[in-house]
Amino acid sequence: MTEIDPFPVSIPEHDLTDLRERLDRVRLPEPETVQDGTQGIGVHRLENLLEAWRKHDWRSLEQRWNALPHFRTRLDGLNIAFWHVRSPETNAFPLVLTHGWPGSVLEFEKIIGPLTDPVAHGGSAADAFDVVVPALPGYGFSERPQEPGWNPARTAQAWADLMTRLGYERFGAHGGDWGAFVSTELACLAPERVAALHLTMPIASPLPEDIAAADDAEQAMLAKRDRFMMTGPTHVIVQGMLPQTLGYSLLDSPAGLAAWLSEALVAFSDTRPEAGGGVSVEQQVDDIALYWFTGTGASTARWYWEAVRWTPRSAEAQNARTVTVPTACTLFPGEPFPVAKRWAEHRYHNLISWNEMEYGGHFPGWEKPDVLVSELRNAFRQARNS
Repeated sequence: MTEIDPFPVSIPEHDLTDLRERLDRVRLPEPETVQDGTQGIGVHRLENLLEAWRKHDWRSLEQRWNALPHFRTRLDGLNIAFWHVRSPETNAFPLVLTHGWPGSVLEFEKIIGPLTDPVAHGGSAADAFDVVVPALPGYGFSERPQEPGWNPARTAQAWADLMTRLGYERFGAHGGDWGAFVSTELACLAPERVAALHLTMPIASPLPEDIAAADDAEQAMLAKRDRFMMTGPTHVIVQGMLPQTLGYSLLDSPAGLAAWLSEALVAFSDTRPEAGGGVSVEQQVDDIALYWFTGTGASTARWYWEAVRWTPRSAEAQNARTVTVPTACTLFPGEPFPVAKRWAEHRYHNLISWNEMEYGGHFPGWEKPDVLVSELRNAFRQARNS
């Protein structure tokens, strides 16, 4: 089946009523016994988040969503949902954007207009893109897998098939978080088709000799990685080991879902006031509501179960999956697991740019959309002309 069907979003009213009732009778624990965040998201922060959710206008989000051309098509036996926005410019360059967890396609909502219609946003027609934004399997309005095997490699092949179905033989790819894994794998899978790659979280680790020879900046990165590994990857461990057990709470309790997603949305963003404060409460609630109404708390957790069994564990194993396509990287200081350029060069053999930003975190499409647009335009200028 190769049909591409329009897929307008409309959540039944009874689902909205059910959520309101659940939020009205939510049961929370007593406050945490310490105030340093080491026990997780605090009860007062969660109360404020839930109050914002009670006031959230899902129908307004649906209108924004449906203002963008949204489709579903069957790829490798699974219905994949995606935005496909063509540029008014005839020479637009195709670009597939891939999100991660705890985000969604909503990470890219604000950058679609500037990318597809740069003239209307103060840019040049020469920087126009046709933009494809698929939801990962089990995320958003993509179908939830009923069998094991949907890891980043299988997803990358599905993305290649999707771009073929849309009529794009040659294209660019961008991603952060799991989107970086999928986009990197796509470049490995189809280097003749991926004209260039842009990443905000390159998938590369230091070799033993890199650690031994680390300079001061790299030592600071290694220390930050070590701090993250102490408590940061809790979501990886739980979702990678017991996604089904966790999933019951995420599907049944809006408070549980909000706490689980918001913990990471805040922890992985650049919350400094001078940086803009990170992912806003409004953006968090949009994202949390999407997970709730699509019932994907368990399926997104199972993505980790699949991915951690597929992901290369060592720097040597990562580097064996060499990337030869032109690769541009934009690094943000709020990224919880930083990467040094020297480490990335072991894997990405055609590194055309490496830009380290002053502000921003793991979710640049939400936190620094203007910066991300500029970086994407710069990253693909050479590729679109070659």
